[in-house]
Amino acid sequence: MLAPGEIANDWTKTLHANTDQRVIAVASRNADRAQQFAAAHGVPRSYDSYDALVSDPDVDVVYVAAPHTEHRRLALLAIAAGKHVLVEKPIGVSAGEAQDIADAARAAGVFAMEAMWSRFLPQTTIIARLLADGALGELRTASADFGFPAEPDPLGRLLNPALGGGGLLDIGVYTLWFDTFVLGDPVTIEATGELASTGVDADATVVLRFASGAEGLSSTSLTTESPVEANITGTTARLHVDSPFIAPSGLRVVSGSDELVWRDETGFQWRDGLCYQATAVAAHIAAGRTEAPEHPLDASTRVLRIIDEARRQLGAA
Repeated sequence: MLAPGEIANDWTKTLHANTDQRVIAVASRNADRAQQFAAAHGVPRSYDSYDALVSDPDVDVVYVAAPHTEHRRLALLAIAAGKHVLVEKPIGVSAGEAQDIADAARAAGVFAMEAMWSRFLPQTTIIARLLADGALGELRTASADFGFPAEPDPLGRLLNPALGGGGLLDIGVYTLWFDTFVLGDPVTIEATGELASTGVDADATVVLRFASGAEGLSSTSLTTESPVEANITGTTARLHVDSPFIAPSGLRVVSGSDELVWRDETGFQWRDGLCYQATAVAAHIAAGRTEAPEHPLDASTRVLRIIDEARRQLGAA
């Protein structure tokens, strides 16, 4: 584990509680912080250097949990050491950074993936099967929203441009991932919204249009709370993903007067669902794969390409 912050804490808790994988080493630039994390989670080794951790011969996979702007650097560090790597979303702060990571991992022959955990939830597996089977008919729209009022701290991670701030990079990766997961590569991108006082995007609506004629809608906000739901409409049925669509929840498929309902009955709440991603990564590496077919590196690059263009249209810092 590189950089023991909030995500690292939640990841390690569900990993240890719900899988047979273990975090065996943690590194931070602050030795005390690394030691405290290790003590809290029963991690046997702590380092005050990222280089020392990636040089540990017993480490199989490195999880990059640092702020956005450090993802590329630390992912490349792990890859250069021959380690498989899982990078917290977004995989980088631009499509170019995502491509750098993909190129390096492919050249080194190691597994690399953006930690888009929502793709590995049971509900998403069901949605993927329904889409593959054509159960909704010809797809017409996909939409997703994610919003919450951020702490008004100009130096904090969410609003500070030096830390990759803004709603699109932090939560737009989820909404735009969903739209493109359903509909593929857009042919046009149109963004509107408002900037925060720091220059990052505070509110953004992104409309994607596809060659099929379908449309995708992404709504993100760092000023207001939204339902955090997702929807798909087709010519024969529509699908609604319950809130929060990015975490263990449920879904409904409606066709005329018929309704089918599925609920995640594991009892997992919010980031408990990170464990699904962990087991998928382990299975892919054990099978000798260097990318996850459910969420290949090109999918991460595609979403960041959309975010690059949306931020350009908004004039975001």
